[in-house]
Amino acid sequence: MKVDIHDRLEAVGPTAWGGLHARTRARSPFLTWTWQHEWVRAFGQGRRLEIWEVAEQGERLALLPLYEEEPGLARLIGGLDVSDYLDLIALAGREVEAWGALLAARATGRGTWDLHAVPAASPTVTAVPGLATGVGLRAEVAVEERCPVLTLPGTWEAYLAGLTGKQRHELTRKMRRLERQVPGARVLSLDEPAALDRRLDDFLDLHRRSRAGKARFMDARMEGFFRRVTRALAAQGMARLWLLEDDAAGAMASFLTLEWNGTVGVYNSGFHPDRAALAPGIVLLAHMIRDAIARGRRRFDFLRGEERYKYDFGPVAEDVCTVRIA
Repeated sequence: MKVDIHDRLEAVGPTAWGGLHARTRARSPFLTWTWQHEWVRAFGQGRRLEIWEVAEQGERLALLPLYEEEPGLARLIGGLDVSDYLDLIALAGREVEAWGALLAARATGRGTWDLHAVPAASPTVTAVPGLATGVGLRAEVAVEERCPVLTLPGTWEAYLAGLTGKQRHELTRKMRRLERQVPGARVLSLDEPAALDRRLDDFLDLHRRSRAGKARFMDARMEGFFRRVTRALAAQGMARLWLLEDDAAGAMASFLTLEWNGTVGVYNSGFHPDRAALAPGIVLLAHMIRDAIARGRRRFDFLRGEERYKYDFGPVAEDVCTVRIA
């Protein structure tokens, strides 16, 4: 196997990157050319990049996209704040071989690779520690966070039946209460890029209003990243904007979801604090789960973070890990 290192994403290019990504096991949107390119554009200026490429007889097997956080410390492109799942981008079934080649090449260098947000089931977590030891490196794995994930049944009725009695009662009570008190409430689901872009201002407004600290997070640079990446992913069928609104008060709650490989991922949210007593976010989530079931999706992923409200929907936590190679 041959290992090369590039200093820019364009050395691989969107077509080759996309072709490899389509043949990976998870096909995470956070590892698409769109996401990685827009992250570098927004947050990677002035940082040194290292795109490690593994090929065999001219076939590209894997890419490991890294940026220099500080001298001697490299992290996965995608950063710590905006990407929920990151990893080696490798042909399904060839991950361990690719890692073997990367670590053998890495053994002659210095510094640390700090790989975060890696799903616990990934070979990066399960195989790299043993492979690293074999070439004189050290790899340490630590649980970084957890993602609550629902495995979806075939019908909404089956989903409700799988909840505890308390969970089912509270969810249906909140849905009926909002329908009763706001009879004109409607749910919008937007996946066409122009329509999504037109209503993204509503999402951004609710996001900034909903909790202390979110306005600081959603600064001009972050807003630019959100606008560009959601528009581009929507064009690929991987992003959707949800709104719960009524004519009197406008938008009450909003969610931005990412979709891939039979999964709906709840990426970010916002709600109007004046409507908090009606739990509009909970009600909108229920509609989103019902829609995912109707469209035959297999997983509903709340992504990173274990906020209490997520567990009211009955998910199971899945670990994401940091893998430090030194």
